[in-house]
Amino acid sequence: MKIAEKELTKLYYTIGEVALMFNVNASLIRFWEKEFTIIQPKKNKKGNRLFTPKDILNFNKIYNLVKEQGFTLEGAKNALKNKSLDSVEIIPQVVIQKQSAINTGQIIVNLENIKSKLSKLKNN
Repeated sequence: MKIAEKELTKLYYTIGEVALMFNVNASLIRFWEKEFTIIQPKKNKKGNRLFTPKDILNFNKIYNLVKEQGFTLEGAKNALKNKSLDSVEIIPQVVIQKQSAINTGQIIVNLENIKSKLSKLKNN
């Protein structure tokens, strides 16, 4: 899922609006807010969260890493730390599928090499 910055026309979005954008529960947004320091919504006097477009773009990066690319939460945190936040790429699903097919083939080759090396070690 990719949310373009130009699509975000309001100054603030409620947690319900953000949940609808990503088709997730508000509880996931609250959870990720605690887990990832880059999501820092403002809170009004009632304590309601108000997300800025920057928060939503950061949430989009996390969503992409965790839900679309299959990162664990720790893996996503590390990926965000290792890259500047502006350089985290949002990869379309089609590209992910093509990369997965390429990666799967390479993984199989690597595993076969490991298997043959282990067999040699076992025989010795």
